Amino acid sequence: MDELIRSLEQLTQGIMGRLNEAPYEELESFVEKRQNIVDSMGERAAIFQPTPAQKQEINRILEDDAAILAAMNSHRLEAQDWLQKRNQAKAQHNAYDTHYAPDSILMDRKK
Repeated sequence: MDELIRSLEQLTQGIMGRLNEAPYEELESFVEKRQNIVDSMGERAAIFQPTPAQKQEINRILEDDAAILAAMNSHRLEAQDWLQKRNQAKAQHNAYDTHYAPDSILMDRKK
């Protein structure tokens, strides 16, 4: 269990050092690796009860979750903003597209 906690701590410290400049792909990779470690810890915790010192170390590592979550949320908002701008541009572009046959004739009627 101690080696898993060390792995989790190293992984977390690695991302915390680059949190402001880490692209979303790196955060995604971090989350996948972290999930694997957490799953392994859960399997071992079912067999061997973690000691109070191990629990304390895990809680200390989890204190960085708020900053990591904030960075991930920032990337989410950035992507959401980009999608909104893209959809708005597409709607404006579609408004000016021709939806008629180029050889059609327009007939007006007098009232």
